[in-house]
Amino acid sequence: MVQLDMSEGSNFGNPFLSIDKKPLSRAHLKVWFTAGMGFFTDAYDLFIIGVALLIFEAYNLPGFSLHSTILGQAAAGFVGSSAIFAAVIGQLVFGFLGDRIGRKTVYGVEATILAVGAVLSAASPNFLYLILFRFIQGIGIGGDYPISATIMSEYSNVKDRGKLVALIFANQGIGSVAAVLVGLASVALLPPDLAWRVAIGVGAIPALGVIYFRRKIPETPRFSLLVRRNLEEAKKGANLLQSDIYEARVKAKQISFLIFLRRYWRMLVITAGSWFLLDMAFYGTGIYSGTIVSSIMPVSATMAISSQLFNKILEAGIPFFVGFFGYFTAVALMDKLGRKLTQLQGFLAMSILYTVVSFAAITKGVSVEGFVIPSVLALGLYALTFFFIDFGPNTTTFVVPAEVYPTGHRTTGHGISAAAGKLGAAITTFFFPALLSGIGVKGILELMALVSFIGALLTLGLKEPAKVPLEDAAKEQLVPAT
Repeated sequence: MVQLDMSEGSNFGNPFLSIDKKPLSRAHLKVWFTAGMGFFTDAYDLFIIGVALLIFEAYNLPGFSLHSTILGQAAAGFVGSSAIFAAVIGQLVFGFLGDRIGRKTVYGVEATILAVGAVLSAASPNFLYLILFRFIQGIGIGGDYPISATIMSEYSNVKDRGKLVALIFANQGIGSVAAVLVGLASVALLPPDLAWRVAIGVGAIPALGVIYFRRKIPETPRFSLLVRRNLEEAKKGANLLQSDIYEARVKAKQISFLIFLRRYWRMLVITAGSWFLLDMAFYGTGIYSGTIVSSIMPVSATMAISSQLFNKILEAGIPFFVGFFGYFTAVALMDKLGRKLTQLQGFLAMSILYTVVSFAAITKGVSVEGFVIPSVLALGLYALTFFFIDFGPNTTTFVVPAEVYPTGHRTTGHGISAAAGKLGAAITTFFFPALLSGIGVKGILELMALVSFIGALLTLGLKEPAKVPLEDAAKEQLVPAT
């Protein structure tokens, strides 16, 4: 039952009952498709910049040599992390705007920024421009998180809400696989200086394809009624689902941002903290997947450079192919297992697998010389971490913040949580090259095992938001509209 403040003596029910009970429909899937393309591009960008770095490492391209550029050895860290640092800004700014001026008002703007950044990145003449343009792209990527997640959660029914929000995020799985395939095709068919440009530029296509549809989606009924107090606008949004607004003489009890922080700080620690820890593991091992996999299954140095590069990209993509199934396992089981159990088992499995692979490694200094188990098995166990990342905290950390904060602060709460995640991602991505030379792959895996275990401990404090209306999950009070 939706939490209601009855102090004014009014007796009313859930105004969103029709939406909450609406069976899964084509309208839900339309919202999913429109929202999901941004996350296709996010994952595509995560892998494809790793492909570009492999090309830069293999070829001495003018303006893009990792060994002779003015940025020196820091170039890889800056290129890999610039979009991620920018995403923190995008998540905070768009999260704030989504609650202040509306989800629809800003929807499509972030996709436009993302697409423009991708096109400009592909045309970069040197590292400095590439870093700048990827920074622009990152703002768009970041802005997509709180807006798309909230729009989907506020249009979803109770029974399938976790599934629908998780489906948006599952587009990352599709984007990862697409990036592997485009990367392989680019290095196989195109000269190096054109290959990385085409591979990065393709990331603009999905975002450009949904800008028009995003601008056409009505404002969500919950934001329209509870925050704007506009019944007609709320009914227009409900009509997208062929639903209605019942007992509409209500509004949300508005609270200031400081009161929001005071009431929800524990939840923010859980959602932001677990996302921070998750992205430390996911982005560090994701962008530099090729480096880690090559240490497990070295590519023959006798091959031609182009063949070595092709094999490195293929091997780096193996964990992403395994992770693809994790996304959709989370979609299938999210509403059955609940968010808390899904996130907890994912973190624990990651910690165990990282530990096993690191303990099995035989090292000489910071280099991995082999394994006490077959290398193929070591690679399989490492790749399996991506399955549990995606069938676990990589999905749940996106879903939960779209459910547990009140309507007037929902995109803000999601934006803060997502920004914490991207901050963790940026830190590990930027420092990964230094960590690799300092503690090696074995040390990195041990560090990721510890990070994952802390994430599991933090998850224990999460209160399950599944199978209840959003207003209950967020402990939001509805009062009579005057």
